[in-house]
Amino acid sequence: MPAVRRRRTLLAVAAALALATGLLVGADADDDKADRATAPARTEKQANTLSLRRQVGQVLVSSFDGTSVPAYMRRRLRAGETTGIIAFGGNATTAAGWRSVTAAVQRAASGTALVAVDQEGGAVRTVPFAGPAAGQADQGDPAEVESAARAAGRSLRSLGVNLNLAPVADVSAGPGSIMSGRAFAGGPREVAARTRAAVRGLSATRMGATAKHFPGLGAAGVNTDDGPATVAVSRATIEARDLLPFRAAVNAGVPVVMLSHALYPALDRGRIASQSPAVTALLRRGLGFRGVIVTDSLEADAVLRRSGVAAAAERSLAAGADLILMTGSASWNDVYPRLLARARRSPAFRDRTRRSAVRVLALKRALGLRSPRSR
Repeated sequence: MPAVRRRRTLLAVAAALALATGLLVGADADDDKADRATAPARTEKQANTLSLRRQVGQVLVSSFDGTSVPAYMRRRLRAGETTGIIAFGGNATTAAGWRSVTAAVQRAASGTALVAVDQEGGAVRTVPFAGPAAGQADQGDPAEVESAARAAGRSLRSLGVNLNLAPVADVSAGPGSIMSGRAFAGGPREVAARTRAAVRGLSATRMGATAKHFPGLGAAGVNTDDGPATVAVSRATIEARDLLPFRAAVNAGVPVVMLSHALYPALDRGRIASQSPAVTALLRRGLGFRGVIVTDSLEADAVLRRSGVAAAAERSLAAGADLILMTGSASWNDVYPRLLARARRSPAFRDRTRRSAVRVLALKRALGLRSPRSR
C-alpha cells in the first residue's frame, strides 16, 4: 500500500475510534437512557426499592481467608452490604469443601450472592481439579475452546460457583508480553474467534463469563498486580488489534467485562483504565456493551501506587465501573464506608451507584440468583 494511502487509512481508523470513544459530555445521560431501554422494568424497580446501604453493597465483591465463612462475612451478606465473594484456593481444597463454603455463602445471602473464581485454564485455576486443564494458549481451535469452556462451566456450577473471571481476551504482542502464556493463540481474529467460543461455552451452562482485561493488556510487559504498566500504543492499534476480541465477546453476549489497571496514554493520559471515564465510554458507547463492568483486583500494585483502596474504588465507580473487586479481606472496611458517604452527599454519585446496582441485579437474575431484600 502506498505511503499516502497508509496514512489516510490510519487517520480514518483513528477518527472512527475517536468518534466511538465519543465526547464525554452527556455520556452519563445517554447511558442512563440506554440502561432504561434494556433493563427489565422489574429490575429497575427492584434496584430503586433497595436502601442506599444495599445499593452500595451491590457493587462490592468481597473476599475472606480460611475454609469457613467468617461471622463478619455472614453478617455482611445478610445485610446486603456486599454482593458476593471472590473465592481462592485457600477457601477450599476438595469438591465437598467447595460445596460447603458456597452453600454457606448463599445461606447467609438468601441465595443472592455472586460467587466468582479465576478459572482461565492451566496454571490459572482457582479450582485445580476442574478444567480447562490446558492454558488458553493451548486450548486448540474454537470448537475445542467452546467444549472445554462448557465442561468447566458445568464443573464450577456443581461446586456453587456462578461467575468465572475468564476468558482472557487480550492479544499477545509477542514474547515480551505479560499475557503471552495466558492469552489465546494467534492474531486478533484468531483470538476473537476463541474468545467468542469460550463465552458461548460458559454461557451454555449458565455460568457468567468475563472478558478481560479491557481495552487489552497484550502489549504490557509488567503484570499490574506487581507494578504500574503502560500500554504505549496508538489509538489505531488499539482499535485494529486489541478491541477485536472484546467486540466478539460483546457480540456473543458476554455479561461481564473486566477493566485493566494499565495506563493507556492514547485513551487517557492521566488515569488508568479502571479509573478512566474515557475507557468505560469506549466500552459502553464504542462497543455497545450494556452488561456489568468489573475492575481487576483493587489491591493490585498498579492501583496502590496511586492511592489507597477506598479512593481507588470511589474513582472506579465514578468512572463507570459497576463492580469493585476486592481480593484483600480487609479492604471492605475502608471501601464500603467511603462509597456510602460519597453516595449520601452526592446525588450524582448516588445515581451512578443505583445504575450499577440495576446492572448487577440484572446479571444475578440471568444467573438464576434470587432477588435481594429491599431492607
